[in-house]
Amino acid sequence: MKPARPHVELFTDGACSGNPGPGGWAYILRHPVTGASREASGAEPETTNNRMELRAAIEGLRALTQPSLVDLTSDSQYVLKGMKEWLDAWKRRGWKTADKKPVKNQDLWETLDALRTLHEIRFHWIRGHNEHPENERCDELAVAAYRSLRNGSPE
Repeated sequence: MKPARPHVELFTDGACSGNPGPGGWAYILRHPVTGASREASGAEPETTNNRMELRAAIEGLRALTQPSLVDLTSDSQYVLKGMKEWLDAWKRRGWKTADKKPVKNQDLWETLDALRTLHEIRFHWIRGHNEHPENERCDELAVAAYRSLRNGSPE
């Protein structure tokens, strides 16, 4: 019998000033049994909100050191529906949408696709800016990251 995968909670958010414009991403990883958690964030000078939402999920999953059971919580329907509903169909159609247009952010979706094969992911949507503590914290981190980049300070 295979040993159980470690269980983690991953909270993510992306933010952008202008769309496109400077943007930031952030995640919180938490081990629900021990309560141990880790936060990380980063920024890009010229990006979109959707790219930052994707980067937050990517960076959070990349931070895991072993295959895990991940409860991914996000306010981004784009990320959650993309991973749950759209990704496999895009791949079958050669990275085209249902109306035969190229999938936007294909590079990031390909990275997420590879990461999702390593982990068992359960998806949880929450309304953004609705007093969800981890979502609010991720938003603060993401905004601080792009503001720091925009102001020429190190992240």
